[in-house]
Amino acid sequence: MTTSLRIAAIILLLLFNFVRLDAAGFRYGIDMVASGSGPCTCKQLKGKRVGFITNAAALSVKGEPSWQVLVRRGVDLKFVMAPEHGFSLNGAAGEKVSDTVIADSIRVYSLYGATQKPDQLLLKKIDVLAFDLQDVGTRCYTYISTMKLAMEACDEAGITFLVFDRPNPIAPLPVGGFLLEPGQESFVGAARIPFVHGMTIGEIAWWLQRSRYPRLSLQVVRMRGYSHTKFADEFDGFRFVPPSPNIRNLETAVIYPATVMLEATAVSEGRGTPEPFATFGAPFVDSAALLAELGRFNLPGVEFSETDFIPTASKFAGRQCQGVRIRVTDRKRFDPFMTSTAILLSLQKRYPEEVGIARNAAFFDRLAGTPRYRVMILEQRPIEEILEAARAPVRAFESAWPDRLLYP
Repeated sequence: MTTSLRIAAIILLLLFNFVRLDAAGFRYGIDMVASGSGPCTCKQLKGKRVGFITNAAALSVKGEPSWQVLVRRGVDLKFVMAPEHGFSLNGAAGEKVSDTVIADSIRVYSLYGATQKPDQLLLKKIDVLAFDLQDVGTRCYTYISTMKLAMEACDEAGITFLVFDRPNPIAPLPVGGFLLEPGQESFVGAARIPFVHGMTIGEIAWWLQRSRYPRLSLQVVRMRGYSHTKFADEFDGFRFVPPSPNIRNLETAVIYPATVMLEATAVSEGRGTPEPFATFGAPFVDSAALLAELGRFNLPGVEFSETDFIPTASKFAGRQCQGVRIRVTDRKRFDPFMTSTAILLSLQKRYPEEVGIARNAAFFDRLAGTPRYRVMILEQRPIEEILEAARAPVRAFESAWPDRLLYP
């Protein structure tokens, strides 16, 4: 073999291996639709009238917005609908969002304004309602609620609901927290799943269809190369775009389920600081005393340090606060529900009057999915007793739905 032939053979081998590697690489659901290789493709959507629930955080692996992926491939996109925080993700938590327009002509209807459920008059104008939002792996994150209401609306309208799946960014963390109990459903807890649920948004849709909406025409466009054994930043091609103003990076998404319960207390969860959810405290907190209290639990994979801060917004805006900064040192050992329980027990023990769990009982119970958690925190039950009380219904859920996952 001549030198030139050897070089050509090497180049061909390298190209072949590159193609094989690329073929095995990670892809979002929207990429699979665009590729034309999955069970649902843009070509198959042609001739259909499509509505789309999405926002600016939904991108392809190449960084193209999902709605543009569809339009560029000829899909007849009639309108877009946006959840809490709005299409552009500028809205603060709980702030009502108005309708708007993108690309000069595509109407964006708010699902966090006058209504949270798609209007039947709008659904009569389409054949398919697609959904592409980045969840963060915690039940109280409202995109799950938006999806459930959309599924309910599609079921009533008799149209197809199509989910372009995305990673659960914190999937390897232990499933935990109390299961949502009957009568506790709300917009911060719409699905009867564990608090840290371990599922992708597509898997939740699949489970909801089987458990709540068996007549609904549902299609989940699965990702390629995804596994529950990896955090989202371990997938080559994953792009973390903040899905809401205070979930600014993957590290915050990991910590979020450990500190979000503070929203139902008189303690700042760090909104209005450079590190929301990784910083918490209040004017009445003594950092050193709280740090010592937390140290009793010897929590795995996490460390605490003293801090002080002045929030620019939300609780205690403009006031000096003392508190604690939380840092995850080992994601593989970190248990967010255990950490959350230790934080709440410590605050309640040190500041039983100021922390305000009892005063905010209704909201606390909606976040927790049960009044049991609040009662056990107020009674200062041992942490292991609380954890076991939560584990039992989670085990029952997992036993009842052994096939709830679409990925290994």
